[in-house]
Amino acid sequence: MLLRKLSILNYKNIAEAELEFSPKVNCFIGDNGEGKTNVLDAIHFLSLCKSSTTSQDQLCIRHSGEFAVLQGQYEREDGMTEDIYMGMKRGVKKQLKRNKKAYSRITDHIGLVPLVMVSPTDGQLIAGGSEERRRFMDIVISQFDRVYLDALVRYNKALLQRNALLKQEEPEPDPELLALWEEEMARYGQVIYAARTAYVEEFCPIFERIYAEVSGGKEQVELRYVSHAQRGNLLEVIRQSRAKDLIMGYSLHGVHKDELEMTLGGYAIKREGSQGQNKTFLIALKLAQFDFLRRTGSQTTPLLLLDDIFDKLDAERVEQIVHLVATADYGQIFITDTNRDHLNSILQRMGGEYRLFHVKAGEIRP
Repeated sequence: MLLRKLSILNYKNIAEAELEFSPKVNCFIGDNGEGKTNVLDAIHFLSLCKSSTTSQDQLCIRHSGEFAVLQGQYEREDGMTEDIYMGMKRGVKKQLKRNKKAYSRITDHIGLVPLVMVSPTDGQLIAGGSEERRRFMDIVISQFDRVYLDALVRYNKALLQRNALLKQEEPEPDPELLALWEEEMARYGQVIYAARTAYVEEFCPIFERIYAEVSGGKEQVELRYVSHAQRGNLLEVIRQSRAKDLIMGYSLHGVHKDELEMTLGGYAIKREGSQGQNKTFLIALKLAQFDFLRRTGSQTTPLLLLDDIFDKLDAERVEQIVHLVATADYGQIFITDTNRDHLNSILQRMGGEYRLFHVKAGEIRP
C-alpha cells in the first residue's frame, strides 16, 4: 500500500497542509516541537483510527479549531485507489469514510492500511507496565485478525461490567450477573490467549534474527509470553479469584493481565539494557512487527514510520538499520529527524527516490 496524497486540516499544530509523497522515502526535517511527529501521527490515525500519542481524540484538534479533517489517497498493489477520510468535531464522535462511504463500525477499517510506527515513546514498551506490551501485541494482531479484534472488544466490555459489579457495595453484587460476565471473559479470553500464543511463537524468531542483524550478533535477546490462561481452564481461574476480587474491587485474573517478558542476555532488559541496547531492542521489535505484518493479513506491504529513531545509536547500528530498510522488502517509508546532515548521510546510503519536507511551526513545505 502507498500513501500518494495527504490533506491535513486543524490537526494538532498543523493548520493546513496538502502533501504529495514519494513511493519510497519521505523525510521531514525540523527542530523539536515544530510538528514533524504530528505529520506521522496523522498518517497513523488514518490507518489505526487513533493517535499514536493520546487516547483522547479531541486532543488532536488544533487549539484554535472546532474540528479536524484528515484525508489520504492510497494506491493498492493492484493499482486501484482507496480514499480514506477522517473527520471529528469537539464533543462529537469521529467519522471515518472509505471511498465516501461511512463505516458502520470504525474497527472494520483496521487492517486495510497496515502500518508500523517506531518512535521515542516506544521506550514505554520496556520501561512501562505490562499494559504497554499487551498493547504492542494487540496492535499487530488486530491488523490481520478481525476475529481477535472482535474478541478483544467483547472481552474488555465484559471486564468493565464485572469490575463495576465488584466495586458495588450496596446492594451486594448479584452472583448470577458476576457468573455471566465471567463466562464472557473466559469465552473471549480464550480466543485472545490462543491468538497471542500463536503470534509470539511465530514472531520471536523474526525478532531475534533482526536484532542480531542490527546489533551485529553481539547480544542474545528473548521474548516470553506469560498468561493466567496457562494455569488451566480460564473460567475456573477467574472464578477462583472472585472472593479476592470482591475485596479489591477489580478483576485480578484474566488475559488483561498478560505479560510479554523481554530479556537481554537472560536478564530483564528493563534492568540490564543500556540506552543503545534498549533502542536497538525496540527498533528490532518494530521492524519484526513490520516483517510479520507483511507476511500476513491483507498481503500488502505496511507503511513504515520512523520518528527520530537514530539518536543514541552508534554508527554501526545506524548503518545496519539503514541497510535493512533500504531493501526491497520495505515499501514506503516516512522519516523524521532534526539533523539535516545526519539525514543526508542516511538518504545517500539508502539510495533511490525520496522527497524532503521542512517543518516549522506546523507549516510543511517541500
